[in-house]
Amino acid sequence: MKENIHPDYVPAKIVCLSCATEVETHATVPLLRVDLCSNCHPFYTGKQRIVDTAGRVDRFNQRRIAAAAAQQKKLDQAKSAS
Repeated sequence: MKENIHPDYVPAKIVCLSCATEVETHATVPLLRVDLCSNCHPFYTGKQRIVDTAGRVDRFNQRRIAAAAAQQKKLDQAKSAS
């Protein structure tokens, strides 16, 4: 087996940028920064947190409501014509 080809395995700290949680572990780099961790990720917490940039979620919901209303109106017109 070749020697000196593997990186050093050192104590490491994992830091979550959104909730500032720190976890001590071992890795090949001393500091790891993550955007989401198990303490703040919606899958693990059960809380849904939507990051709405430029109102896109609101616009999507408005289009969905308008489409449902238009479909209902079309169904009502088809029933009254029959």
